[in-house]
Amino acid sequence: METISRRKMLLAISIVASASHRIRGQQPPKVDVYKDPTCGCCSLWVTHMKMRGFDTTVTDVPDIAAVKTKYHVPNQLRSCHTALVGGYVIEGHVPATDVQRLLKQRPKVVGLAVPGMPIGSPGMEGQNGRPYDVLTFDAAGKTTVFSTQQPSSHA
Repeated sequence: METISRRKMLLAISIVASASHRIRGQQPPKVDVYKDPTCGCCSLWVTHMKMRGFDTTVTDVPDIAAVKTKYHVPNQLRSCHTALVGGYVIEGHVPATDVQRLLKQRPKVVGLAVPGMPIGSPGMEGQNGRPYDVLTFDAAGKTTVFSTQQPSSHA
């Protein structure tokens, strides 16, 4: 019996999630991700999103700070990657469940952010993770807590 690699398993899950959207007559949400070419945790976050049915496109950029400035991400909320989905900005390791909730509720905010790179967030799984907040932010930089997440140890 052939052993299935993690990469093949993740690809299969991504295909099934995407197909389930098409069966229901929906297109999977499109996520455009901008990241530094050398960032590995960003790639893990993209995998997290794909596994949960998002259609992701990744663009490696040499100046990620310029992307954050362009999309009005406040300095205190910045993380390692920036994504765009459904008219919103997603900054950092925001869980897919929060992005899904954002797209369903459609609050009047610029987007969601997980400042820094907290251990236990999607793409930053590992031991010793701590609870972390997912924040909304508006055009003035005002934040509110959208959710408090418990750390996860798996993708």
